[in-house]
Amino acid sequence: QVQLVESGGGSVPAGGSLRLSCAPSGRTFSNYVMGWFRQAPGKEREFVGIISRSGGTTTYADSVKGRFTISKDNAKNMVYLQMNSLKPEDTAVYYCAARRGEALRMNIPDYDYWGQGTQVTVSS
Repeated sequence: QVQLVESGGGSVPAGGSLRLSCAPSGRTFSNYVMGWFRQAPGKEREFVGIISRSGGTTTYADSVKGRFTISKDNAKNMVYLQMNSLKPEDTAVYYCAARRGEALRMNIPDYDYWGQGTQVTVSS
């Protein structure tokens, strides 16, 4: 069983930056594709970005492309979501998720393990 713990959320003004971290317990990240998702109040959870097992390939939602960066440190067993130029519409609970296998999937049902989420609030 993999347990994921996100951290790094908080409140920032528009244009600010935050870095979220995701740490697993029980397993190593190197065997999993890692995704970040978010859920705003009253909305469905949506895909933010994904990183391959090696960390060499990333894909992002159009809404965050060019502003958010996912990285993976397999040696430290950590995954990060660097968020720059934040906008009020980025306000949401952010979740990291892990899936077995190599395919880079953007659909929620494709993920096997989820963190509890961390709140990000961007004020205008």
